[in-house]
Amino acid sequence: MRTNLTIDDDVAALLERLRKTRDASLKALVNEGLRRGLQMMADRPKRRAPFRTRSVSLGPVKIASVDDIGEALAIAEGEHYG
Repeated sequence: MRTNLTIDDDVAALLERLRKTRDASLKALVNEGLRRGLQMMADRPKRRAPFRTRSVSLGPVKIASVDDIGEALAIAEGEHYG
C-alpha cells in the first residue's frame, strides 16, 4: 500500500539515527515500528471500570469529641481504666 505520511521532526530524527546504525531503509523501520506499536496496542487489556469502594454505616458516634482524652478512654475502656 502506498500512502503519504507526515512524521514529526523528533520522530524523523530518531528514524534517521536508527536508519544509519542499522543500515536499514526508512520503509523497513517505519513498518517495523508500526507493527510493534500496533501489536502492543492489541495486546493491551481493555480498560476496566474504575474501582469503587462502597460505604457502609458504622452506627452512631460513641465519642462526641476526642479533645478530652480522659472521657474518650473512659468510653472506650469502660469507667475502670488505669
